[in-house]
Amino acid sequence: MNRPALRRRTAALLLILSLLPGVVPMAEAESSGASAGPASPYQVGKWLPSDQKTLDAWRAELIRDTDALPGDAPLLPVIQDFKDLIEQDPELFMLFTQMFEQVPRKPPYLSDPTGTSQVRDYPHMLRLMNRVLTQAPEFNHTGLVGFPINAILDWPMGTPAGTTVFLNDKVNRQLKKILNQWALFLNSPDSRHVLGEDPHTGWFGRDAMAAMPTFVEDFICNPSLPYHGFQSWDDFFTRRFRDGRRPVVAPEDDSVIANACESAPYRIATNVRERDQFWIKAQPYSLTHMLAGDPLASEFTGGTLYQAFLSALSYHRWHSPVSGRIVKTRVIDGSYYAENLAEGFDPAGPNESQGYITQVASRALVFIEADNPDIGLMGVMFVGMAEVSSNEITVYEGQHVGKGDELGMFHFGGSTHVLMFRPGVELDFDLRGQEPGLHSQNIPVRAKLATVKAQAQATPGASVSD
Repeated sequence: MNRPALRRRTAALLLILSLLPGVVPMAEAESSGASAGPASPYQVGKWLPSDQKTLDAWRAELIRDTDALPGDAPLLPVIQDFKDLIEQDPELFMLFTQMFEQVPRKPPYLSDPTGTSQVRDYPHMLRLMNRVLTQAPEFNHTGLVGFPINAILDWPMGTPAGTTVFLNDKVNRQLKKILNQWALFLNSPDSRHVLGEDPHTGWFGRDAMAAMPTFVEDFICNPSLPYHGFQSWDDFFTRRFRDGRRPVVAPEDDSVIANACESAPYRIATNVRERDQFWIKAQPYSLTHMLAGDPLASEFTGGTLYQAFLSALSYHRWHSPVSGRIVKTRVIDGSYYAENLAEGFDPAGPNESQGYITQVASRALVFIEADNPDIGLMGVMFVGMAEVSSNEITVYEGQHVGKGDELGMFHFGGSTHVLMFRPGVELDFDLRGQEPGLHSQNIPVRAKLATVKAQAQATPGASVSD
């Protein structure tokens, strides 16, 4: 089988930019007969297709291509190490076996009428993952699969065995190695072949340019150079806006808080507890666990948290919501495919577990002492989901940043982030008339998110309490 055929059969990982001005999400415009109304769970975050049939078809084709290879074809070393880990550890061997057995043998969990599971067992899972690691995302305007490994594990993640195994430290250490290996490929020049001008699959071809008519005006690139000047797939994915395309709101007004990511409001929580039962259905926030026992957690007990999610189609750099000094930064290794068992089977997992994963997933923390004393110390947490294995912080402790300055970035995927405010900080959020939730729409990065109210000044003999 030739390379172009293989690439075509594993196409449709991401359709980026649908949320930019003038761009219509083609997956939504061309959905397979779905009536107007609330977005399907697959559309939320755009990590998986808007139609389950599309996901089934993508997965079935990947399975057919993989199964056509010789059964004794060698695995990549990092996948072979994962296989050895599973088979040599009795607990993991049991759990990886059970999580496929626990997927219900009925629609929509079956791939065909014979009752065969979409992914049959962990050896099959490993062979599919092996294929994914040397594939770069092609453009495709019909069937979108945002996270290919997530798609392979979609139903097993929601089983009792799956929710246990994907919290295992040994499993997550190996998954990090696997995802970092994929990142090496996506950072290499070999990944640029998808940035060509093929009319159907190239990111600068006819169909892609029709979906992204303002790309050159929006992003720093050079159309006269090969691949528009991008050095790799990841270079393309983490591209920067041109000056003026996402201006910083009220740069001289420290009472106005800017949006840290191109993201959609998910939840606002007040009077947040230091410890809470984050694994239950409501998924309350538990500060000690979110911050991995950091002593600064107590600063935010009783305060306000704002969470928003990034689409797989979004701009993925992070920007400071305030002007201030970087007090502390920290990257926390965590889980990659864990989801909340209380949510049941999530057809687009871990969409419905976004509160839960702030306590368990791989994440980056940035604490900022705002110049505005009415804000003071605040925290920003960036949470990697599924294939988003790299949370890259680009600022250092002691650095002073301006509102809207870059703090870091996600690589290759959609995700979620949280802003943390101390008790006593009074905020007036501007969510553009939306209720926070899974079907909200993006607020532009560096645009107005909230205004902080000035705190009353203490007078002699009086005390002001947080």
